[in-house]
Amino acid sequence: MVNKEYFGEGKKIEFKREIPSNHEKFYKDIIAFSNGSGGKVILGIEDETNIVYGIGDVNPFKLSDSISNMISDACTPQIDPDISMHTVEGKTILIIDVVPGKFRPYYIKSKGKETTTYIRINGTSRPADATKLKELELEGQNLSYDSMQDIGKEYDEQKALELCNMMKQIAIDACNTEEEKSEVKDMTIEKLEDFGILIGNGKHFHPTHAFDLLTDNKNRYAKVQCALFKGTTRDIFIDRKEFDGPIYEQVDEAYQFILRHIDMGADIEGVYRNDVYELPIKALREMVSNAIAHRSYLDESCTQVSIYDDRIEVSSPGMLYGGLDIETAKQGKSRCRNFAIAEAFHYMHIIEAWGTGIPRIINRCKEYGLKEPIFEEFGDGFRVTMFRKVASGDGKNVVGHKNKATIKSDDKKTTIKSDDKKTTIKTQENMQKVLEYMDYETEYALTEICEVLGLKATRTKEILKKLISEKKVEALRGNRNRRYRKIIDKNVY
Repeated sequence: MVNKEYFGEGKKIEFKREIPSNHEKFYKDIIAFSNGSGGKVILGIEDETNIVYGIGDVNPFKLSDSISNMISDACTPQIDPDISMHTVEGKTILIIDVVPGKFRPYYIKSKGKETTTYIRINGTSRPADATKLKELELEGQNLSYDSMQDIGKEYDEQKALELCNMMKQIAIDACNTEEEKSEVKDMTIEKLEDFGILIGNGKHFHPTHAFDLLTDNKNRYAKVQCALFKGTTRDIFIDRKEFDGPIYEQVDEAYQFILRHIDMGADIEGVYRNDVYELPIKALREMVSNAIAHRSYLDESCTQVSIYDDRIEVSSPGMLYGGLDIETAKQGKSRCRNFAIAEAFHYMHIIEAWGTGIPRIINRCKEYGLKEPIFEEFGDGFRVTMFRKVASGDGKNVVGHKNKATIKSDDKKTTIKSDDKKTTIKTQENMQKVLEYMDYETEYALTEICEVLGLKATRTKEILKKLISEKKVEALRGNRNRRYRKIIDKNVY
């Protein structure tokens, strides 16, 4: 008796005692592996009992040729598996090795792709739904949904120019030095076309789905749902928010939601205070940005961020793309689902080079002494789980409960409550600087306030949110091109 792990990853292995009389039951696993990340069908082992029976007295060479011909005749596009013979427990078995196919979707030609395009979900082969079938068709044509024309939408040049300006400003805000800022190139209409955000037709342009997602975002499912749960189960909500609008804003808003709900302490050296979070915040941002950049925008479900006492989960619609499997992704390999969005996010420094996100998340968790994060496909989605340090019985290393953090100062340790110390003197100074700059009649753009403070957009937004919460500044309009105005102090007038 053998288990599936003996031959490799269990969910990519299918045991069959013999070829079933209903050949479609045999073909569906071959097709599912071709439409996914590949796999093996092991002939000669009972699936339920894992008992090795072998192929009996049948000539293995003739059986291999027969199986190859069966698959070639029944499936389209043509599938050409590698079939090899092995001896297990003294019996001969056949291993039918199927690689990820390039010409998707694969299906049974006599029955059509609508009903016999199979995919692999949680270790079983199932018919693809209409959404997954559409994505497989795009894969087979090497097309990206986000780069396709948004039919029915008219090109708005002013909106395109505003997007160019915003993208450049975000790219500049992400730079750490003046030299890096000077190297940021202008974003132009022509570059939007090169990225696939616009489609050019002579002198005319057409918006793509990526253009919509980066501007108005009319896709009702293209949003991030964030929730903080009590305990370790998805039962009682403590806080929840839903973020829509341009997807690059969603990255920052979801990231800030996480930061508000994880513990923070500080290291103090002399007069300087450095905030220190319990988790690697760059890895957290990477989890969020990757989920938004690489999710399936054909799927009618939202990206989700779930915070528990012992972990943080970021889930996104769509399994790994283009036949990529998790082990390969951990090694830094990638397949890009959304070409235009990836180009835009890379230009704005929201994501770095494709494929490097998962290795960086793993390495930063290791540096923090955390358990290795889990990357997994579930149903037709993908989830990343980062683990928090579990509280000990004596109250040390408590996380997930907003308790106490430790500050180091001249080798002396003092405990303080994190929430009471998040607002630093520097923040108060910046808030005052904003109020002194503003008047009561003018509306100010975020980029303008960034210049006044000399800070990046993320930090400036934090300061503005604090001013808004204290009813000293008000935010005007929606997420896109939001402007700010000073509120009149009624105690003065």
